[in-house]
Order: sequence, then C-alpha cells, then structure tokens
Amino acid sequence: MKPTVLLVSLVLGPAALAGCSLGSEDAGGGNDLDDRSAALACLDDAGVKGARLVGPEGEQEIVIGGGADAPRIKFFLTAALAEAEQFQGRGEGAEQIGGTLLYVGDGNDELLEPVEKCLADL
Repeated sequence: MKPTVLLVSLVLGPAALAGCSLGSEDAGGGNDLDDRSAALACLDDAGVKGARLVGPEGEQEIVIGGGADAPRIKFFLTAALAEAEQFQGRGEGAEQIGGTLLYVGDGNDELLEPVEKCLADL
C-alpha cells in the first residue's frame, strides 16, 4: 500500500467508523449469519435454485448454482468494509450491494435480478 493511502486511511478511518453507528440496525450490516440466513430465505422465496452456504465457519459465502464461475455472495459487517475489499483489489467482477459483494460470475440477468433485490432488502 502506498504511504499516502495508508496515512489517509489512518486519519479518516476512525472518523468514518465513528459516524457509521456500528451495531445499529441501519449500519449497513449486522450479524453476518443472520444476513446469510435472511438472504438464503429470500432467494428461496424468489425461486432462485441452487443457493447454498459454502466455506469455513465464519467465512461462509452463498454460492448460486454450479460450475467454476457460479455467482457468489460475500458478506461483510458494513458497507464500508465491502467497499474497502474492492479498493484493495479483491472485488474484481463484483457488484457492491450494501454490506455484500455479489460476484456475478457467469450469472445471467434473469438469475441476478432477484439476487440483487434480495441483497438490497437486507
């Protein structure tokens, strides 16, 4: 990381965290497990087939369908953390929706539209 970026992060980071009311209902995230469960329930209600949790406990993502480039959803505690993931170069091919990153992979518009709506409603 460049020294200038690091300095700006160190100076502005605490101010940004103080203003986002971590722990409140509207902080852009919350309990990751609850968000994952709510997202899975919404996807099921929307008729999205093949959505499932994968990965180690505490780092689970939702993968939709099969294949090497299936769409997947990564959850963060806040929208700011999801955005930071993109700034750090780990969000290529992803769309940020609140406190999530939706890696679209080979998903088509018909599949991704209800997924995007479910994530926006979290």
